[in-house]
Amino acid sequence: MIPDDFELELTLMRLVTERGADKTVCPSEVARALGGPHPDGWGPLMQPVRRQAVRLMKEGRIAILRKGKVVDDPDDFRGIYRLSLPR
Repeated sequence: MIPDDFELELTLMRLVTERGADKTVCPSEVARALGGPHPDGWGPLMQPVRRQAVRLMKEGRIAILRKGKVVDDPDDFRGIYRLSLPR
């Protein structure tokens, strides 16, 4: 069962807040917190986590980073990324 948007947002915000300023969270950490340790549980959550991350970045509540730098366009980035509180 895929968690609803509210639960995804709460978990994502909790993890980046607990990690603190200048530290990052891997999106898979968010997915694992909700779906458990097995890839069958957390794997399907990666896209919903990404959608929430994009929305929250647009709202200015988190930052999406690639190679240590905030992405220019949250709607158009590829590859491995990390999540953090805004700097």
